[in-house]
Amino acid sequence: MATVAAFLPKNCEVCTIMSEHLYADVILPLPLGDLFTYRIPPAFQSTIKVGVRVVVQFGARKFYSALVYKLHNNMPGGSFDLKDIDAILDQQPVIAPAQIILWEWMVGYYCCTLGEVYKAALPSALKLESQTKVSFNPNFEIPEDLPGEEEALLLMLRGHGQANIQSINKFLGKKSALPVIKLLLEKNAVLIEEKIEENYAAKLQPFLFLHPKLGTEQAIGEALASLQKAKKQAQLLEFFLSETLYHPEQKAQIAKKELLEKSGISEGVLRALLDKEYLHLQEIEVGRLDLSYEGEQRIFDLSEAQNQALAAIGEATAQAKPVLFHGVTSSGKTEVYIKLIEEQLKQGKQVLYLVPEIGLTTQLINRLKRAFGAQAGIYHSRFNDSERVEIWMNTLHEREQSFRIIVGARSAALLPFRNLGLIIVDEEHENSYKQFDPSPRYNARDVAVVLAQIHRAAVVLGSATPSFESYFNVKTGKYALVELTQRYQNISLPEIRIADVRQATKRKQMKSLLTPDLFESIEKALQNDEQVILFQNRRGFAPYLQCGTCGWIPKCTNCDVSLTYHKNMGAVTCHYCGHTQTMPANCPECHSTEIKTRGFGTEKIEEELSILYPDARIARMDMDSTRGKKAYERLIYQFESKQIDILVGTQMVTKGLDFDHVSVVGILNADQLLNYPDFRAFERSYQLIAQVSGRAGRKNKQGLVIIQTSQPEHPVLLDVVANDFTRLFNIQMNERKMFKYPPYFRLAKVVLKHKSRERLNMGANQLAIRLRKLFGFKVLGPEYPLVSRIQNWYQKEIWIKLERDQKLGHSKQQIMDEIKAVRALPNNSSLLVYADIDPM
Repeated sequence: MATVAAFLPKNCEVCTIMSEHLYADVILPLPLGDLFTYRIPPAFQSTIKVGVRVVVQFGARKFYSALVYKLHNNMPGGSFDLKDIDAILDQQPVIAPAQIILWEWMVGYYCCTLGEVYKAALPSALKLESQTKVSFNPNFEIPEDLPGEEEALLLMLRGHGQANIQSINKFLGKKSALPVIKLLLEKNAVLIEEKIEENYAAKLQPFLFLHPKLGTEQAIGEALASLQKAKKQAQLLEFFLSETLYHPEQKAQIAKKELLEKSGISEGVLRALLDKEYLHLQEIEVGRLDLSYEGEQRIFDLSEAQNQALAAIGEATAQAKPVLFHGVTSSGKTEVYIKLIEEQLKQGKQVLYLVPEIGLTTQLINRLKRAFGAQAGIYHSRFNDSERVEIWMNTLHEREQSFRIIVGARSAALLPFRNLGLIIVDEEHENSYKQFDPSPRYNARDVAVVLAQIHRAAVVLGSATPSFESYFNVKTGKYALVELTQRYQNISLPEIRIADVRQATKRKQMKSLLTPDLFESIEKALQNDEQVILFQNRRGFAPYLQCGTCGWIPKCTNCDVSLTYHKNMGAVTCHYCGHTQTMPANCPECHSTEIKTRGFGTEKIEEELSILYPDARIARMDMDSTRGKKAYERLIYQFESKQIDILVGTQMVTKGLDFDHVSVVGILNADQLLNYPDFRAFERSYQLIAQVSGRAGRKNKQGLVIIQTSQPEHPVLLDVVANDFTRLFNIQMNERKMFKYPPYFRLAKVVLKHKSRERLNMGANQLAIRLRKLFGFKVLGPEYPLVSRIQNWYQKEIWIKLERDQKLGHSKQQIMDEIKAVRALPNNSSLLVYADIDPM
């Protein structure tokens, strides 16, 4: 921890030397639409650069680490006092020049600010913000008549020296202790100070060196002779010499931990050698990243179909066209990607490999390390701040050991690549690539295409079930299409059957949640020592509870949703805000004990299966069972190594996982997907069902997929059975063109939030009237969404359909101007409004 003054240069007298005025426009990590200009003191003028972080004061007290966007000699207009930059935090820029170009595009396209992009892109440890510190004024004498809270706080501060606002709130048991602090400030009893906290610290490790006074063979011999009576010390020194001076690799040092573990000698013996100045201890910076790989590296040869796809991708990327790589499940797309990566690495280029979920990095990184060793690394949000900083710097700067392949989820697209040659967006149809909250609400797939253009890199979008927008871009000539229509080693596509739940229920043939066909198929798979995946896109035990007498349903106190029952927790919880309460024993309305569960989630399926198949090893993969950092990887490993027979899961089990022994896949409730009120419902249903179906029969034999539904004649299900993506696409395109939906029109969603329903309605109507004057019938709403209140914020939505051929940038600016105008109206200052472009 250090004060702002600690970052100032030692020779402060040079600050008085006058030179030509130089100014910096900086980006603050705040949702502000403007850049802010600061004066550069003469002492900093020779060292400041675009892209470095600087400490600046913003407002009366706050300090932030801002990013230098531009250097210039233009004195800003206006009558305000210009502040100086207080400190420079970096010797070299922490962002790459291409990033600024990308950020500017994101600001223009996604209706956000540079500050929001800066905050989203950089690891938290690189974004410093001052904290208010409160300390006791030693010149103040505590009077006897001081109120209790004030006296308690002063005594605490006098004992502890200093405290931040959060710890004071906790100490006093208040949501905000600011009124108490204000009273003490007025009495001059406390002092206020802003401090900057440096969140990143290099990882240091103690290493042992031979002391300089033992620099000759003679000195070493004399040292060993002096240790004749201290046998353990002599043994440790001899071991050190064998591991360093006399080692074939001529190592100069050895890690302290390694020396003690290998020699088996205690730390007390080592201390004696340090005291005698035979060895010397020094802390050396070591990285947190795993840059080692000792396994065998091998890249497999491609099949004829894969080679043809590889050549076609090469031809398309040579014409600077994005490529949509449409390959059926288990067609070997990853092996084609590996060949593409190999070509880029030979040219000294970097590769970005995007996946929709963090969990997918586990299997993928293992395959890439087998091909490219330590050149492959991962970047995602489950790393701690320090690890993310090191990967950031590793990507930005050329080092002896650097990751040349970065595998990551959507945030990896914002890394500072210095020499990017290829971007792969795997499972490009996934809506996980879309950032929903907070701003910037970007789609990493689309950002990847722009990033590739900036770097003049190749970009390949891969999927077995492409998004309709990407496939439309192929039809209009914007993207090139490369298809891989046969599975690797000519393995057959799975057999897909539709099981009618309605008929099975009517005939009383259901085995708990399973139709007879699915029950018998699972039983047969277990007898053959094969594995099963069951998909249900609901976590928890039951979606809701209901009183059997009066119909009461427990609702969230903060959100307009029913609470989900989690039997393992013995509680009902809200999946929007996290509000949790114990399972009700009685109905609060009629006091009946007839509280029943309705519907079923993954927890209930797991319990029912343990009754139906008592000898089977059953596991669950959902958000609840994979909360730990390594929990997902552990589940994947257990399933791969056949320690699990049946895996029950949510969407997590549908995405890109490759298992050798899965023969049966069951989709337990397809109706839930098909009946969702969204214009993309059929597209997403097809994608999800086709993707989870692709987990079956991947290597040894044809798999079986059973889809349970009450709508066996539904056209989407018939298209899945026929594997007819084109038919579904054509029908949906006709409907979307007729009703003016993407990809024929662009969508902008304006979301308004307020804690008062009346204020929300007033502000939403005001904005809708203004937008209709600009866009007419293309404005829909305002309407409440499916969930109209989340975390006590009521919300409404206004949807705007924009023609693709009109000036999109101008239309978006008009939308933002109207939002700003409505927020400036009386009583609207607390109204939250934002625009989401291309919402999913």
